[in-house]
Amino acid sequence: MFFARLRKDIAAAKANDPAARNKFEIWLTYSGVHALSWHRFANRLYRMHLKLLARMASQFAKFLTGIEIHPAAKIAPGVFIDHGAGVVIGETAEVEEGVVIYQGVTLGGTGKQVGKRHPTIRRNATISSGAKVLGGFTVGEGAKIGAGAVVLKEVPPHATVVGVPGRVVRICGQKQDLLPEKGDPILSEVCFLRERVFELEEELQTLRHEFDTALHKKAVVSAESAEDQTQGDA
Repeated sequence: MFFARLRKDIAAAKANDPAARNKFEIWLTYSGVHALSWHRFANRLYRMHLKLLARMASQFAKFLTGIEIHPAAKIAPGVFIDHGAGVVIGETAEVEEGVVIYQGVTLGGTGKQVGKRHPTIRRNATISSGAKVLGGFTVGEGAKIGAGAVVLKEVPPHATVVGVPGRVVRICGQKQDLLPEKGDPILSEVCFLRERVFELEEELQTLRHEFDTALHKKAVVSAESAEDQTQGDA
């Protein structure tokens, strides 16, 4: 069973990485393959209720590979983690066969809630570098998450998601209308700050005008006083 899953992991790496020359090289040098092998060992310990040993194994794998996978996460054979540095996969995450995960990806939660709090990634999805998928929702089959995207809600099958927060820009290759979502907190905050800047600029202009007027009046008074003094001396 272990070797069958290892063969699927190696085959996935060979299929998805054009730099891979042969399966032996992948087995020796690919940190993603090593991390998945260690995870299966840790997961077995976890299911045997040896949870401390499981966590120790996962942390040792993190030290070796730079990839942190919770022992309870469910990862199917045939997943490819490319490069892998900084990848974090949470406790209730589920990753199906054919998924490709690049470096810096987080499959995490959004708080301290219990139960299903990490995402489920369906078959053949691609999670690009630096993407953060946060929450107990599903990323549909064949979906693509763009680099650096922050995904906080469910992704339809064969959709492409980009941006912060993540928005669907394509489904099955068809472009989607990029209309601002109602109640977008980031957009509301930006609009508020912009209006506040305009208000402060108007207040600053008023203060400058009042200051210039006061200086002018003071200069006029000083000039009149000097003129009166000169006439008195004369």
